[in-house]
Amino acid sequence: VALDAQPLSYEKFVYYMLHKPAGVVTATRDNHEKTVMELLKDAPGKDLFPAGRLDKDTEGLLLITNDGALSHRLLSPAKHVDKTYLVRTKAPVTDEMRRRLEEGVDIGDEKPTLPAKTELTEDGGLLLTVTEGRFHQVKRMFEAVGKKVTYLKRVEMGSLVLPDELAPGEYRPLTEEELQELRRH
Repeated sequence: VALDAQPLSYEKFVYYMLHKPAGVVTATRDNHEKTVMELLKDAPGKDLFPAGRLDKDTEGLLLITNDGALSHRLLSPAKHVDKTYLVRTKAPVTDEMRRRLEEGVDIGDEKPTLPAKTELTEDGGLLLTVTEGRFHQVKRMFEAVGKKVTYLKRVEMGSLVLPDELAPGEYRPLTEEELQELRRH
């Protein structure tokens, strides 16, 4: 099918990687706050929604799609999809704190968190990888070891990695390779 000699194609499902900026809520609409969907108002696709959530003050990788089945697979607690965050605190995280995070900590829910992976960054941050998605989980994990999070950014979700060149508020379609890898989850 073509329009003015330009081929038209139809895609039932669309997939966008958004670098969610802090100060924007992860919602399809909100009467009081700017939403992530307002950042994608010109994006082709129908019935788009964010796959998962990031707190208003958290920035980073967010998948926007209209593929409910893929979203469910990525978010299902049974799938244990890795989510990696860059975390900054006022004072450095100690080796003992890292050990506790890696074992799982009590955040006040019915059970402790599953074990996390930690890695120090060269500039004093900490990469924390979790497989759950509990309410304010990362912040609550750090509170459990005596630290307050001052900056939080999701840098990976499953096989997706937030590229450095994608600035806060920008989005782009997933590449075919990214999509194929994501579907393997």
